[in-house]
Amino acid sequence: MKKKRGRNNVKYSKLLIIASLFLFVIMILRLLQLSLSKTIDDTNLQELASKRTTRTTTLSAKRGTIYSSNKDVLAQNVTSYKLIAYLSPKRTTNKNKPQHVVDKDLTAEKLAPILGMTKEEILTYLNKENKYQTEFGSKGKGLTELEKNQIQNLNLPGLDFVESYKRYYPKGNFLSYTLGYATTEEDKDGEQVIKGKMGLELYYDNILKGEDGYVTYQKDLKGYKISGTKEIKKDAVQGKDIYLTIDSNVQFFVEQALTNAKNNYGYEWFTMVIMDAKTGKILGMSSNPNFDLNTRDNITNYLDLTISSPYEPGSTMKTFTYMAAMENGVYNGSATYKSGEYTTTDGTVIGDWNRNGWGYITYDRGYALSSNVGVINLLKNFMNSAMLRQYYRKLGFGKKTGITLPNESTGQISFKYETEVFNAGFGQGITTTPLQNVQAMTPLTNDGMLLKPYVVEKIVDPDTKEVVYKGKRTEKERVASTQTVQKMIQLMDDTVNGIGNTGSGFRIPSGELIGKTGTAQIAATNGRGYLNGKEDIISSFSGIYPKSNPQFIIYASVKRPAGGSQKGVSTAVKEVVSNLSKYYGTEVTETEGEKITTYKLPSLENKKLDEARQLLTANNITNQIIIGNGDKVINQYPEKNISITNKDKIFLVTNDSNITIPDVNGYSSKDATSLLNLLGIKTKLTGTGYVTAQSIAAGTAITQGMEIELTLNPKFDAGQ
Repeated sequence: MKKKRGRNNVKYSKLLIIASLFLFVIMILRLLQLSLSKTIDDTNLQELASKRTTRTTTLSAKRGTIYSSNKDVLAQNVTSYKLIAYLSPKRTTNKNKPQHVVDKDLTAEKLAPILGMTKEEILTYLNKENKYQTEFGSKGKGLTELEKNQIQNLNLPGLDFVESYKRYYPKGNFLSYTLGYATTEEDKDGEQVIKGKMGLELYYDNILKGEDGYVTYQKDLKGYKISGTKEIKKDAVQGKDIYLTIDSNVQFFVEQALTNAKNNYGYEWFTMVIMDAKTGKILGMSSNPNFDLNTRDNITNYLDLTISSPYEPGSTMKTFTYMAAMENGVYNGSATYKSGEYTTTDGTVIGDWNRNGWGYITYDRGYALSSNVGVINLLKNFMNSAMLRQYYRKLGFGKKTGITLPNESTGQISFKYETEVFNAGFGQGITTTPLQNVQAMTPLTNDGMLLKPYVVEKIVDPDTKEVVYKGKRTEKERVASTQTVQKMIQLMDDTVNGIGNTGSGFRIPSGELIGKTGTAQIAATNGRGYLNGKEDIISSFSGIYPKSNPQFIIYASVKRPAGGSQKGVSTAVKEVVSNLSKYYGTEVTETEGEKITTYKLPSLENKKLDEARQLLTANNITNQIIIGNGDKVINQYPEKNISITNKDKIFLVTNDSNITIPDVNGYSSKDATSLLNLLGIKTKLTGTGYVTAQSIAAGTAITQGMEIELTLNPKFDAGQ
């Protein structure tokens, strides 16, 4: 029996040895497989090992800051917080120090006013079942340091914060559609990123956001970096800073004027664009209704009306129809036509706004009175559709201006049949944008040269301070002769400053604002005809200021002005011009108790100096600047037949053979250049506003071909 049991033990021992050898062989083969292969069961072994022993941390790039031309911060990154609430009681290990939300009702009640939510809305998050933690939607994100502190001071258990960054707009409701906004969201890897969604934030998103870096290092079992091990690091490339051409003060003037017009007159929407007349820089642009860039609660439209929503512009297009006639050599301003109504070959009756007309009038007068029939006669008798279409397109209509903003529209310049051509000539049946209208005015301030509008002054690397891009004046094409420019300036001057003309509501005391008005019918939504309500119009103005030395192009348009009145747009434009004149040094103001009067200058040349001065004084023109010690006037500025106010300077040059360089310190740029040009001295301006320095000292003898450089600085009371 014992022998049998012994034999069994030996047998079991042999089996165990064989089994062990078998398992050992399998293990050896498995190890060989692992050593020879990089993958097993579709798993990358090296990658798996790397994940278990290394950690990669993202080094986030800082989004660039956006500045105005005054270096005011318009958009920047700030630290923000996301509120979370822990719901699971398992998080609490000490009942005396709860780490989860205990009293949901009280928590909701206390959080509601800080988050801007109702108690019930908060409870929908807190009452979620089988949740370890919860967030509070968009209202619980992007919290400021102040809001975080307010919540912490409530001493409510179970609340915590996750730190991140958000985009912040210090001026809030300011340059809304142009600047646009960016939001914080999670990318595919769960990382918090800021992405541009509208305006410049969207267009320049890749430049603003920079490029994230990373650091990879060896970690221990607890996740800490192992000292002495290799570290791989790629530094983040910070986003570039963008400086705009937008002047914060000019933008404020525009925003304020549109708001005042809304409060005092009412409208559906209002747009305004202010451009530097000599460079194409956009100094201010806005559309109202607008919205607060931080909250975006009151946003009603996601398109920028100044570039993305074309409309039928109306009679401001007559300026360009007249220019087309002049450039084609067919314009005779003194020729006459019968105003009132015109019947087309298809029987359509097109009338002037004054259906009775003004009898037979000249084409020059027709422009000032905004006569549709005058445009029709020009097109029918002297031009054709090809001439008009070609010239409109040369001015940039039907094409993007190329401004660096998203969603710019081309508008639509299409007409074929007779009635369509006539309508296009006075701005109906075609669509344009405010920015296109501003661009089309640039030939009138640049001796016929069309300029490209731009809104970015420069882009700067924040680390090296290197300017990686610089905006500049860009000439597109010469589209008008000097003669055409001079004639159109004269016609626009008469439209605003002449007696009984359509632009008289835009007249200012100095007479320096000139332009053309427009009133367009609004097309019916069904595409058939036009609406005929009193307020179913778009009222507009396209102008230049000041006429004697153009610095600004101004375009304004208002849809459905209350009562169908032009008063809202004229008041807004004049308000902005008044502020521009103070800011840039072309101011003509009326002090308390002093009335501004105007006087049409006669010719004072060849008059005795004493006689000329007495005549001016008798008409309240007392700011007389006498050049030289002669006794007779040989030249004057302004010229004869120009209307000036009792606040304006008048320069009288006498018959003195020893006239020297005058002292123009303290003069506005307009007055200084006018005086020096009167003396045959060329001027070069640096800056804007009033003269603070001149390159050639006063008293220096004047020589032929002399040029003087004037340094200018703004003079503006920010409190006004």
